[in-house]
Amino acid sequence: MILIHTEQQTNRVRYIFHLFFHDLFGTEYLLTSDSGHFLTWSGPKFSYGIQPLEDELFIRAVPLLFEKGTDSPVPECVEISGSKVLFPIQDQNSAFPFDLFAASFYLVTRYEEYETVYKDQHGRFNPLHSIAFKENFLDKPVVNIWALKLKDILLIHFPNLVFSARSFRFLPTIDIDSAYAYRHKGFWRTAGGFLRSLSRGDLSEMKERCHVIQGGLSDPFDTYGYLSILHKKFDLSPYFFILLGDYGPYDKNLSPRNKHFRELVARLAAEHTIGIHPSYASHDHPARLKSEILRLASIINRKVTISREHFLRITMPYTFRNLISSGIECDFTMGYAQEPGFRASICTPYLFYDLYDDKSTSLRIYPFTVMDGTLRDYKNLSPEQASEVINVLIGEIKAVNGIFISIWHNETLGDQKRWKGWRTVYEKMILHALDS
Repeated sequence: MILIHTEQQTNRVRYIFHLFFHDLFGTEYLLTSDSGHFLTWSGPKFSYGIQPLEDELFIRAVPLLFEKGTDSPVPECVEISGSKVLFPIQDQNSAFPFDLFAASFYLVTRYEEYETVYKDQHGRFNPLHSIAFKENFLDKPVVNIWALKLKDILLIHFPNLVFSARSFRFLPTIDIDSAYAYRHKGFWRTAGGFLRSLSRGDLSEMKERCHVIQGGLSDPFDTYGYLSILHKKFDLSPYFFILLGDYGPYDKNLSPRNKHFRELVARLAAEHTIGIHPSYASHDHPARLKSEILRLASIINRKVTISREHFLRITMPYTFRNLISSGIECDFTMGYAQEPGFRASICTPYLFYDLYDDKSTSLRIYPFTVMDGTLRDYKNLSPEQASEVINVLIGEIKAVNGIFISIWHNETLGDQKRWKGWRTVYEKMILHALDS
C-alpha cells in the first residue's frame, strides 16, 4: 500500500491515480488530504501538490487536475533527456521535471479534441493538429513510458513496494464493412454492380462477378475460412465487429435481414467475440445505434457489450455517452484513420473520462495502434513499408508491456487488386507480435 497526499481530491485527481496505480501498476494505494495522517504514515508515500509537506518524495503539480472545464491553453511541450514531455516545471524538490499526472490526463482524456475546429469531411478530429503529431511523439505510448519511470523512482525509494506483473498482449480485430463483394446482394444491387463495371469498361470485374455468383469462384471478400485457420494456428482469439446499419452512402453491408449474412454472423459468433460496428449514419442518430445493437443481439443470441465506430467517427464526449446509454461496456475506436500510432498516447485499456460532466465513466476504452486502410490508403505505403511501420509500433508496445490491437478487414485479406500483397503483411504482423 502506498499513501498519496494531495491537497484536493478532485474527480480528475482520483481518475488519474486510479489509471496509474490500479490499471497500470496493479498496486494498492490510498489518497489522502489529511496532512497529519500523511506525516505519521510509516509506509511508502509521496505527495503531489505545490510544495512538499516535509522532506518526502514529492511531485510538483500544475493546476490542470484541480480545474474544471476545457478552457486551459495548449500545454508547453519540451524535450527532457531525449523525450518529449508536457507541463514542464522548475522545482528542484520535485522528483519529475514535469507534471506527469496532468500530462497523462490531458492526453488520455483527449482534452484537445473537445473544443477543436480541426475536423475532416467526416467530422473526425484531424491528427495533424494533435500535440502528439506536431511534437513528433504520436508513435510513442508516452503515458506508459512515464508510468514506468515513476515505477522505477518508487522502487528506488520503496524497494518492498509490490507491483502486479504486466505482459505484452496481442489482440487482432476484424471489421466487416462489406461481408461479400458479389454474393447475396439481391437483384438490384447486383444489376447496379454490373452497370458500374460496364460504365468503367471493366470487363474483367464483370466476368469475375458472373463466376462468383454462378459458384465458379469464391467471393474475394470471403476470407473467413482463411482467418479461422490462421488464428487457430497461432492460438489467437480475434474480435469481429459487424456493420448492421441500413444501406446508405457510407454503409454498404448486406441487409441485416439477409439470411446468408445472418448465418455468417452466427457462425462467427459461435467461435469468436463479436461486437457492433455502429454505422456511419448512427453517429448522428443515437436511436439507430440502439436499433443496430438489438439487431446484432438477435442474431448472436447474447448481449452486445463491445463496439467500434464505422469510419472511426468520434465526437467528444457524445459518441461515448451514446454508447454508454446503449449498454456498451468496451469501445475499440480510439485511434486515427489517417495516422498510425497512439491517439491517446497509451497502449493499455482505460476508463473514459467525460470532461464536460467532469467525471469518470464505466466505459472502458481499448486503443488500437494500426489499421490496414491507414497504411494503404492514407499513407500510401507498400506492403513492405507497412510491415516496417507495424514492427516499430509493436516494439514500442512490447517495451512497456502494453496491448497491441490491430484493425484489419475481411476484404483486405482477399489479397486481390489494390490489396495484393497485404495478406502477407497480416501474417508478418502476427509473427512479429508473437515473437518473444
